[in-house]
Amino acid sequence: MNKVPNRQEICNVLLEAAKTDKDIVVLCSDSRGSASLGAFAKAYPGQFVEVGIAEQDLVGIAAGLAKCGKKAYAASPACFLSTRSLEQAKIDAAYSDTNVKLIGISGGISYGALGMSHHSAQDIAGLSAIPNMRVYLPSDRFQTACLIRALLQDEKPAYIRVGRNAVEDIYEEGNVPFTLDKANVLGDTEKGRTEAEVLLVACGEMVYPALQGAKKLQEQGIGAKVVDMYCLKPFDEETLVREAKEARLVVTVEEHSPYGGLGAMVSQAVARCCPKKTINLSLPDSPVVSGRSGEVFAYYGLDGEGISKRAKQALEDMGKDDGR
Repeated sequence: MNKVPNRQEICNVLLEAAKTDKDIVVLCSDSRGSASLGAFAKAYPGQFVEVGIAEQDLVGIAAGLAKCGKKAYAASPACFLSTRSLEQAKIDAAYSDTNVKLIGISGGISYGALGMSHHSAQDIAGLSAIPNMRVYLPSDRFQTACLIRALLQDEKPAYIRVGRNAVEDIYEEGNVPFTLDKANVLGDTEKGRTEAEVLLVACGEMVYPALQGAKKLQEQGIGAKVVDMYCLKPFDEETLVREAKEARLVVTVEEHSPYGGLGAMVSQAVARCCPKKTINLSLPDSPVVSGRSGEVFAYYGLDGEGISKRAKQALEDMGKDDGR
């Protein structure tokens, strides 16, 4: 079982890059511990800025440093970074086209029992609506490392959401298929692409449960694939449509509100390019129950068992409708 959270991989990549790149600057809002960036602050105190609990200042200062030629990585709890500092993200980062990478830590429901004040279930919708702001939700530590290395090579603003807890590995070290802004299709066989009745589209920490759901469906004789849509914006419509055309049912899975997130993006693209049955699995549009992430996911049917049951039921309902 993996014990390295995605946030730790961000620190590892930045630590390595900072050895030869003195323009890399990390900023935190009293969050170096939560962001696993304490090691960076210790190793490069001259390239670390602590602003305290002041998320708006965090983004504003990061944008100012970027205008001076620095590569700014601003880390703060996603629940606050995506709401308190939304105006700064819009104006200082996106509109001003500054090289600011916003790292939303402990995203989704990572904070569990702390409740709605600390959940970030609207960040995809909010940040994606800002012109010139990219949005990424990597699925495991290896993909996270690939993403940060890629973002170090450009000068555009971006928002990266990672969870608090370690998640199971999706990929293997040294063998991560990664092209920036291109989704990955999981579930292919050595002989080529399989026929899939169900296409599961997931992002971030929901990719692993989606893979579990696909496995359970396959055990019941139902072909299933998973699209790891880590790139929410720019959205990889090409890969989605290509795979959706081959499926009877499309199911989206996300740790987000039912509005404005992955489900909405997938539904719009499928309806426009290859209309077919699409169902969206997400957090509810109401206060989320308290508990550990795994417990909350299971409660709302966002684990492998719940995902497979919803997909199978949808297929059965479709069969009744068309007389099968």
